[in-house]
Parts: sequence; C-alpha cells; structure tokens
Amino acid sequence: MTTNNWAAFEAAEPEFAAVVRERFGLYPHHVLATLRKDGSPRVSGLNVEIRGGELWLGMMAGSLKARDLRHDPRFAVHANPGPDDTMPDGDVRIAGTAIELTDPPELHRFAEESPENADPHPAHVFRTELTEVVRTTLEADHLVITTWHPGTPLHTLHRGNDDEPPQEA
Repeated sequence: MTTNNWAAFEAAEPEFAAVVRERFGLYPHHVLATLRKDGSPRVSGLNVEIRGGELWLGMMAGSLKARDLRHDPRFAVHANPGPDDTMPDGDVRIAGTAIELTDPPELHRFAEESPENADPHPAHVFRTELTEVVRTTLEADHLVITTWHPGTPLHTLHRGNDDEPPQEA
C-alpha cells in the first residue's frame, strides 16, 4: 500500500517540505476546512503537529470538525497568515484525507511522544494522507505558486498582471 504521508512528501521534495514545515511552525493555530454532512464547508481553528513522519490533526472529543472528518475525511489546512497582511513567508496550505487514530495503545503512544506529553483522551487524533501542498508567494509584481501532488514533480507557476499569461517554471 502506498502512503502519501508527511514522510513521503519530505522524501520527494525535502527543500519544499522544510519551507512548509517552517511556515506552519511560525504560529500554533491554523485554519481547518472540512465538509459538513450536507456538503457545505466548515472552517475552524486547530493546531497541527508534524512528527514521526506524519502530519497530525488533533481536536476535542465530540467537536464538529471531528464529526465532519468521520463523515467525509477530506480536509484542507491553511497556515496562519500572521499578525499583519504582508506574509513575508508566503501563504501555505495542505489538503488531503484524515484517518482517525482509534486504537487505545496507539493513542497512548501518541500522547507519550507528544512534546507536551498530553493525554489525548477524550480527544480525536487524525493522521493525514496528503493530496496537495501549495505555497504562494509574491515576488516583485507577480505571484509564484508552487504545488506538490504525490507522484508528480514540484510544479511552479508565475502569474503576472492581467496582461500577461501565466508562466510555467
């Protein structure tokens, strides 16, 4: 079985993965997008952890976002843009599917390995399979959009003003 976890992303694109990890490490709180049962989007805050070759999503027991992920595991998480609108480190987001960790011994191991050594009970912990990682930066007068999808090389697109077509890198 092929896995598209954080470790696979890091192995495929180590420099890009380091930039993304650093961007998520700047702030503790980020924005999670999930899908409600009726298919409409839900946006909520959460902390993410990258450790042990996995990107982890953790949330309180019974939370709506956990219910959303149990119903439809697709998610997107957007790195906190920071205190101002300059975003010198760019805009970063990750999309994928979330798989809930439910085995009690695994949950205890997860908690023991946590930097805070926190007990995950009662909580929901999800490991992720990545489907897309995107970083958008502003360079001079154009956007630079760098995208990674599992099994494909890194793709970079330069978008200038409306008079210019996008330029592939």
